[in-house]
Amino acid sequence: MLTDTHAHLDFDRFKRDRQEVIARAKKEGISTIINVGADMQSSENSVELAKEYDFIYASVGVHPHEAKMVTADDYQRLKELARQEKVIAIGEIGLDYHYDNSPREVQQQVFREQLQVAKEVGLPVVIHSRDAQDDTLKILKEEATDLEGVMHCYAYDFNVARKVLRLGFHLAFGGVITFNNASKLRKVVEKVSLDKILLETDAPYLTPDPHRGQRNEPSYVKEVAKKVAEIKGVSLEEVAQQTTVNARKLFNIY
Repeated sequence: MLTDTHAHLDFDRFKRDRQEVIARAKKEGISTIINVGADMQSSENSVELAKEYDFIYASVGVHPHEAKMVTADDYQRLKELARQEKVIAIGEIGLDYHYDNSPREVQQQVFREQLQVAKEVGLPVVIHSRDAQDDTLKILKEEATDLEGVMHCYAYDFNVARKVLRLGFHLAFGGVITFNNASKLRKVVEKVSLDKILLETDAPYLTPDPHRGQRNEPSYVKEVAKKVAEIKGVSLEEVAQQTTVNARKLFNIY
């Protein structure tokens, strides 16, 4: 029983065979998939996908790449979506200074506004942070002291991880931990308690070995679980069970 806490099955790369991908995930023992919004349209699509499949849930939010497109009306719509059945988080939201597709000041403002939305609707948050650890932590300390959530696709060192954990957040790891050049990230996995870890694919991106080079999909979260088990010296079953318990508790899925 595995949980993929972060996928984008509504994206066009799954348009041709979405039903088959979802069926394959279920066959491979993926008990829960959280489909995560990246802009307003994909948030709407995620909600619709969750209505269609009993084991898929939705998160709604606007990725920092799209922050410059957000309007005042969008915040109201996010609140409306957040109150629908099977919407379990606000995200993915945050900061991305690697590409800077939106101005940093705009990213920061939209991040703060969406944290306020999460507070208002009483949902945890899914955080995207790339090359922006200082500002991400600063904003979370200022705006999210009474929120729970997860730093998705965690990519920083253990020093940053400690600070994220002190805020009460979880860390989600994906296919990157299986890459040959990810030894520093594997050390973070080794040090972080299993009860604070979530598994994800970020499908269709960041495909784990041995499938690297292919389109990622939720069934491949098993490869991430295997690597976590190997790093921590525990069984695959223990990783699957504990990370699923973690996800269900954080996102209130029962």
